[in-house]
Amino acid sequence: MTFAHISAFRLVTQAPERLLAFYEALGFTIGEAHPVSLDELAMLGIHGAATRWPMHLGRSRVDLDCYDAPGKAYPDEADAASTCFQHLALVTDDVAAGWTLARNAGARPISRAGPVTLPASSGGVTAVKFRDPEGHPLELLRFPDAAEKGWGGSGIVGIDHSAIAVRDLAASERFYRAHGLSRGDATLNRGAEQAALDGLHDPIVDVVPMTPDEAPPHVELLHYKQPSGAPCPLPDVQDVAATRIVWQSASPALILDPDGHLHQTGG
Repeated sequence: MTFAHISAFRLVTQAPERLLAFYEALGFTIGEAHPVSLDELAMLGIHGAATRWPMHLGRSRVDLDCYDAPGKAYPDEADAASTCFQHLALVTDDVAAGWTLARNAGARPISRAGPVTLPASSGGVTAVKFRDPEGHPLELLRFPDAAEKGWGGSGIVGIDHSAIAVRDLAASERFYRAHGLSRGDATLNRGAEQAALDGLHDPIVDVVPMTPDEAPPHVELLHYKQPSGAPCPLPDVQDVAATRIVWQSASPALILDPDGHLHQTGG
């Protein structure tokens, strides 16, 4: 099956009112709540009912799913190098202003000292990583060449990618290539700026973009050579850490990558 275009991301929530207020503060437009279909719940292996709130940011969509039978909360021990770590990168023209909005709305920092600008060898972006009130990781990102990448406007304008931590880079690349994604230009990120961004001691990380035919958004593989990352359990679909990437497709399925990150088609 080919992954041609990301139509949405799905986050699991156990406190939808709090999370809806948070994302609305960041500039998302909140849609009407509706029940998740029984066919989709059966495909996901979920017993009981669920409610979904669609949220839009520019051309990007994030759905909040709340299950009547809740799963586990986001694991407190997970860090930026843990394999359950999956963040959404939100593009903005002003990272400092975006971080102030997020912090005032209840964000918890991952980065050590607010926004940081990476060296040119690591892309030259300005970024800050943090968690929403339930623990989902996010990143605010400003590109030095935003116009060339097709990003315009002011404020927080859209989602560039979803970044996932992977154990075996070659295996992950094979998986995403087999589903139609192309490998972009990789960087090896390290140094004091990367440590401050990730909230980790002396990280060394391969950053490998995997791009579908229609992008943005795309998938970014984060392969930490060091540190190895705090262990975290493979999440069940109804757990807060079980973020799903939804691909445009006529055939509904739930697909796991080599590290257990969830992909949904036909949703």
